[in-house]
Amino acid sequence: MGTSLFERVTSGMRPTTAGEALNSHALQVLRLADATREVVRSAVPVRERVEIGLPPGLPQEWLRRALRTIQHRVPNATVTFIDASSAEQLSMVGQGRIDIALVHQHPPSTLQQRLLFEQPFGVAIRPGHPLADQPACPLEDLDGLRVLVHARDQVPAEHDRMITIANDLGISPHWRFARFSENALVCAEATDADAVLLSEPSAIRMLPEWSWSKLVDPAVPLRTWAARQHLTRAVVTAAMEAVSGLDPERSSC
Repeated sequence: MGTSLFERVTSGMRPTTAGEALNSHALQVLRLADATREVVRSAVPVRERVEIGLPPGLPQEWLRRALRTIQHRVPNATVTFIDASSAEQLSMVGQGRIDIALVHQHPPSTLQQRLLFEQPFGVAIRPGHPLADQPACPLEDLDGLRVLVHARDQVPAEHDRMITIANDLGISPHWRFARFSENALVCAEATDADAVLLSEPSAIRMLPEWSWSKLVDPAVPLRTWAARQHLTRAVVTAAMEAVSGLDPERSSC
């Protein structure tokens, strides 16, 4: 230390002033060392990013509750969202570009999947049309109408299912296909559509002046799944479990 820490006396040795100062300092260092483990344990946990894809048509209240539920149950998760079609999301989650896909078509068996909920599918009807302002629309009423639907590369399963049902009923709507997520109104105008096939949340957001009717006879449910890779981080698994079972119809407190 560059100085004497002890001095000899008849009874043995005693610390010098410098030795007493070193002893006091050493005790402080040891106390800090003992507290290190508690300091680390009480520190804010490391947060991990979880990226979740969002398709068109999700109920916004359900989505807000899902976010709050993840934040409460998985506090080490930092959630970010990305808008993308179901087909795009399934490709992205398979490539590892997003962690969880929320999609409107059945995910492939190569992904871990969970059916979250169903909501009624329907049509937004142009203002002034004879079918406007009806709470329900039998599918056969679309016979001969110009109906705008999403392009097949956006929701191929729903696209094929709707056309199959119409064919089985012997009806022939004039399908107008367009790739849209936010611009349903201008696409409907461009195709002179009488109706647009979409969910009620999407209709309220994109076509506020058009009336929306639930499709019946038969009813056509719009299903929403969550999908992730089978092997993934624990925080991703926990986030997907957190949103499973949330009722889309339940109001938040």
